[in-house]
Amino acid sequence: MISPPRWEKIDTVLLDMDGTLLDRYFDDHFWLEHVPGEYARLRGMALEDAKKELFEKYRSQEGTLNWTDLDYWSERLGLDIPTLKRQVDHLIAVHPGVTEFLEALRRSGRAVWLVTNAHSKTLELKMEKTALAGKFSRIFTSRQIGFPKEEVRFWEELRDRAPFEPGRALLADDTLEVLEAAAAFGLAFLVQVARFSSVRAPEHSERFFSIEGFREIMPLPRGNGAGRIDRGE
Repeated sequence: MISPPRWEKIDTVLLDMDGTLLDRYFDDHFWLEHVPGEYARLRGMALEDAKKELFEKYRSQEGTLNWTDLDYWSERLGLDIPTLKRQVDHLIAVHPGVTEFLEALRRSGRAVWLVTNAHSKTLELKMEKTALAGKFSRIFTSRQIGFPKEEVRFWEELRDRAPFEPGRALLADDTLEVLEAAAAFGLAFLVQVARFSSVRAPEHSERFFSIEGFREIMPLPRGNGAGRIDRGE
């Protein structure tokens, strides 16, 4: 699992969104700073007290579908979460090298699927801001599938709904729990994105092949040395 992808053996490419294709700084800032600030303002609380209360609420839903459900958090926190997201949507950004990577995949003829835990309203906002939607063959959310990506059942259900060969598929994700579930399911090629945020140091995995950017694993067109990796050197 720590070997680079062998493109001649890959037909389907599965890509996470937040932290993988997009800079997770937006999400971290939103949930860790923007939401607590608004929560504290409306309730007349100290910011640190608001953070303590909110972070406990967040942790209670980690690993569940509620974790990324904007409607759930709007109701539970008494805030209009989608509106708050648009207040800071200028922070939504595509990681360097992503657009070139997606274009290279398109030219190679491989199926490129976006697989994300993001809520549909978050997905809509980010596709609107980044114009990446047309780069994917198909888009799947965990709410559509019925399970978060951290569960093996997500990958089983995904295969049932959209048949693909796990032994000829690659998944790139920044979350180790997701990669662990995909490994248990039998996905052959797993890539961990270590530089998930532009404001945090990379966090490399020792179990999975780890990259800081997609230029490190750029595919070549089929029939033109497609088994090699063009590292842009």
